[in-house]
Amino acid sequence: MNEESKKLFEQLGINIDPTEKMGNLTVGKQQMCEIAKAISHKAKVIIFDEPSAALTEAEIEELFKIIRDLRDKQLGIVYISHRMDEIKVITDRVTVMRDGGYVGTLITKDCTKDDIINMMVGRVIYEDPKTKSMVPPDAPVVLKVEHLNAGKMVQDVSFELHKGEILGFSGLMGAGRTETARALFGADPKESGDIYVNGKKVDIKSPKDAVALGIGYLSEDRKRYGIVVDKSVAENSTMAHLKNFVKGLFIDKKKEVAATEDYIKRLNTKTPSTDQLVVNLSGGNQQKVVLAKWLVKDCDILIFDEPTRGIDVGAKSEIYHLMNELVAQGKSIIMISSEMTEILRMSDRIVVMCEGKKTAEIDIAGATQESIMHAATLR
Repeated sequence: MNEESKKLFEQLGINIDPTEKMGNLTVGKQQMCEIAKAISHKAKVIIFDEPSAALTEAEIEELFKIIRDLRDKQLGIVYISHRMDEIKVITDRVTVMRDGGYVGTLITKDCTKDDIINMMVGRVIYEDPKTKSMVPPDAPVVLKVEHLNAGKMVQDVSFELHKGEILGFSGLMGAGRTETARALFGADPKESGDIYVNGKKVDIKSPKDAVALGIGYLSEDRKRYGIVVDKSVAENSTMAHLKNFVKGLFIDKKKEVAATEDYIKRLNTKTPSTDQLVVNLSGGNQQKVVLAKWLVKDCDILIFDEPTRGIDVGAKSEIYHLMNELVAQGKSIIMISSEMTEILRMSDRIVVMCEGKKTAEIDIAGATQESIMHAATLR
């Protein structure tokens, strides 16, 4: 078995010890093993479903090299992805689907990114960067964090969030952005530091404390921390504010369904009914259910951690529109994102982190991809 595995790895040009445990490999190497497994079955067609979602740039390059080698050996490759740049680089033809139906097929070299997006959503979405902050200079500070420390990944982090502001958090993978959000929300213990909500010092020891203070958190791992997959859309939408739907000893189902239907309409969530199990929804629609949960709770401060990861451009645009609506209503948002275009399009100010420390705070008017990347690599 080890000999056969070695041959397969050599065939793919990758260096993996066949006796190593899968759990000890990087996500990239785990995916290479999956590819080797498919080839061992003498597959004629291999389907890659969002293969690059958790890979680094170097691992994506390695993956593309292997995909091209497989194509040259006459294998058929179906590559499913939301990443437009990858589609343009790796494919020969692009087939677009929308709402479960076939829209059309284009020759990759003859089409533009806008052509593909237009087919995906039925309209062109332009992602122009924001040129100036939408927040008035005298907007009150709703959240103040001073010298927050929580393990190696959160070291002496301080920042302020103003009413009606989208504060972007940028940085490379492992910069400590999610860890900062989790420590602030009480999901992970903080070692030291002070948190003020509307000028009042607060002690957040658990997510329950944060929710009581009007803070909502949309985790980057929605399946693990955002939704209960074997519960319905209605149950997930109301769980953060359940006491509002209790009548005596029972949940008022009529009230729960009415509130859920309202947010299904507002967020344009695609679901057959409020009784549908969340596990059966697409990633974008699951994300909308998580959003509905915090909107039902009517949180004033929302932490969006990678709000559009793994969802299509149409759902992305809807979430951007909703975020802008929320801040217009006076809500305040911390948005953590690894997508530079998203940070530049949505943020009023940008906090940049590197290896657990805040390395820059940039007003959107002066922000460029270069200035953000420079701060993100200030080790």
